[in-house]
Amino acid sequence: MITGKNYIGNTLSANGNKTFKTFNPLLNIENEWEITEAAHDEVDSAAKLASEAYKTYSQFSGSRKAEFLRAIADEIEALGDDLLEVYTFESGLPKGRATGERGRTLGQLRAFANHVEQGNWVEASIDTAQPERQPMPKADLRKMNIALGPVAVFGASNFPFAFSTAGGDTAAALAAGCPVIVKSHPMHAGTGEMVSSAVIKAAEKTNMPNGVFSNLNSSGIEVGQALVQHTNVKAVGFTGSIRGGRALFDLAAQRDEPIPVLAEMGSINPVVILPNALNNRAEDLAKTYAGSITLGTGQFCTNPGLIVGLKSDGLNTFVTTLAEEIVKIEPSCMLHPNIAGAYETNKANAMSQNGLEVLAKYESDVKPNYARQVVTTVEGDTFLNNPTLHHEVFGPFSLVVQCDSDTQLEEIVSNLEGQLTGTVISDDNEISQYTNVVNALQNRVGRIIFNGVPTGVEVCPSMLHGGPYPASTDSRFTAVGVDSIKRFVRPFSFQDWPNELLPNELKNDNPLNIIRNVNGKLTSQKI
Repeated sequence: MITGKNYIGNTLSANGNKTFKTFNPLLNIENEWEITEAAHDEVDSAAKLASEAYKTYSQFSGSRKAEFLRAIADEIEALGDDLLEVYTFESGLPKGRATGERGRTLGQLRAFANHVEQGNWVEASIDTAQPERQPMPKADLRKMNIALGPVAVFGASNFPFAFSTAGGDTAAALAAGCPVIVKSHPMHAGTGEMVSSAVIKAAEKTNMPNGVFSNLNSSGIEVGQALVQHTNVKAVGFTGSIRGGRALFDLAAQRDEPIPVLAEMGSINPVVILPNALNNRAEDLAKTYAGSITLGTGQFCTNPGLIVGLKSDGLNTFVTTLAEEIVKIEPSCMLHPNIAGAYETNKANAMSQNGLEVLAKYESDVKPNYARQVVTTVEGDTFLNNPTLHHEVFGPFSLVVQCDSDTQLEEIVSNLEGQLTGTVISDDNEISQYTNVVNALQNRVGRIIFNGVPTGVEVCPSMLHGGPYPASTDSRFTAVGVDSIKRFVRPFSFQDWPNELLPNELKNDNPLNIIRNVNGKLTSQKI
C-alpha cells in the first residue's frame, strides 16, 4: 500500500500541505496515489536523526553493515510483483526492464555487503614508529578511511531502482557508514516509498539506529535545497542533468562548511569510427548503432549522441544505412510528459542550427509521450564553431560529424567537454595510426570502449562511471561498482595511539585479517 507519506527515520509523516501525483506515461494518466511533500520541519527532523544515527552507525563493523545491506536486498525482493507493477505505472517502462533493474539493484546491495564484510576497502596504512631514528624520531602513524557523515541522495528519473532510493549512491553511502536521506524523485515517488519501506523494515530487523535512513517527497526544488544547506548533511549523491547537478554543487559550495556534491550528469558519449572500419563494415555498424541510439528510448546516460568519422565512401554508406535503419525501429514511451517535452524542445533547437542536416526522422503518428527518433549530420568545421551542437539531447537523437582530415578529427575530440564514455571502432590494427586521437579521447572521458557500444554499464569493481566535468563533478570517482564507496569517506590518521584503543582495522594483531600497507608492504600479517 502506498501512503504518500515521508519516512522520517522509521516514522511515516505527512506534515506538509502540498500534494502531488505521479504519472503513467504509457496510459497518459495520473496515478491514483497522492504524495505529500515534505515540510521544512520534516527535512530538519530527518537531518538531525541522521546526525544522531551517524554517531553509532559509523562505528559499526563491516559484518553488521553487511547484514543490513543484505536485509535491504531481501526485503526489496520480498515486495515481489507489486513493486514491479508500481514501477511500470510510474515509468512507462516494461516489466522486463523493471525485473532486470531490480536484479541489478539487489546485486549492488549484496556486492557492497561482501565488500565491507571483507574489509580491505578501508585502505589501512601503517607506518610503525622508529624512536631511534636520527636526527628526529619517527612517530607511529596509522591511516584508514572513515565515513563522512549523513548523505543526501537524489533519486534519478531514468533508473527508479538502480540510481534511486536504494540504488548505487545509497548502497555506497550505507556501506561506508553514512546514514542516508533520500530526496525521492517525483516521477516515481510511489516506487520510492515501497523501496523505502523495505529499507526501514531491514533496518528494524537488523537493529540499526533510527535515522539511518529517511525518504522525503518533493515535486519541486525546495526540499532538495533545504537538504543540501542543512548543517547536518555532509555530502550529496546526485544523478541527473548538468543543470540540476551544477545547481546543487554551487549551493553546497556556498555553505559556511562546503560539502562535496558527487554528481553524475550529462554526456553525449562520442563514438570515433576509423576509416578501415567504415570501409569494411559500414552497414553492420550503422545497424548496431541504430539500435544503440534508440535503446531505452535514448534515456540512458551512455546513449551515443555523437558519432565522428572521416569523410569517405564508407562514411557515406554508414550515414545512408543509419538513416534507413533508424526509422525502421518502432518508437517507445519516454519516462514522463516533462521528459518527452524537453526532448522535443532540445531536438528542435539542435535541428534549427545552421549547417545541420537531418538524415532521417521518424514521421509517423505516435502515442502521447512516445519519442520520434532523429539522426543528423554536420561538417566538422560547423561542429567546432557551434557549442550548441555539443550539448546532450536526452532521448533517441544522434549527430554524425563528418571530418575533413585526421587533424580535424583530433581537434574535435580534444575540444569536447568531459564525457562518461568514448568509443573507438577500428579494423586491422589501424588504431595504432591514431594514437593522438585515442589519447585525446582518453583525456575527455571516464571509460573508453573498443569496438562496441557505450550503452550498458557493468556493475563490477573495474567499472568507471564518471568522467571529467560536466560528466561528473569529480572525475576521480565512479558512481557504479563497489569503488564508489570512496566518494563518501575521508582518510583519517591516528598518531602514537595506544594499540588497544585503535580501530580493529589498525591494531597490531590485525583481527579482521585484512590486507594493509605496513611500512610500504602490502600484507595481512600481524605486526
